[in-house]
Amino acid sequence: MEIKRLRVGELGTNCYLLISENEILIIDPGGSAEKILKEIKNKKAKPSFILNTHYHFDHTLANEKIREETKAKILIHELEKNLINFKADEFLKEGDEIKIGNIILKVLHTPGHTKGSICLLGKNFVFTGDTLFRDGHGRTDLPGGSQKDLEESLKKLSKILKPGTRIYPGHGEIFNYGSRRIF
Repeated sequence: MEIKRLRVGELGTNCYLLISENEILIIDPGGSAEKILKEIKNKKAKPSFILNTHYHFDHTLANEKIREETKAKILIHELEKNLINFKADEFLKEGDEIKIGNIILKVLHTPGHTKGSICLLGKNFVFTGDTLFRDGHGRTDLPGGSQKDLEESLKKLSKILKPGTRIYPGHGEIFNYGSRRIF
């Protein structure tokens, strides 16, 4: 397994490529489609899915271009259905599993930044989108945001994550859970 981080788009969003057994999962392609496509080509693996942790443009802007070039399916949480300006191929919900090569990611519904925000939990790692950053969390003052919901989502994560879990946030630096008090 390999996880490659690319900083993309106007807001420096972390787009991740999870590569396992010649399959790729593209997480949050928020711009810079050509940069992402070049990296995919270099990996010589087949993109299966484009997954958005939430609907904001800085996490979805390159969806259509990458789907057009790779035929990968776009996935997003079902509560984002009426907010997106692209066609999703599948809608996700809490507990769904996504398989890439020999890696299985579990969908954790973590509302707060948006109603349909999700995290993707693997073995000893998690992609948190804008739910959790090294020094805080995503905004809650945009449409669909809720500070109360986000606090509940952070409590939920604190019960699931084990010390040493590698956290791949939607913005900022990658870090390990337990290296500082984050909840």
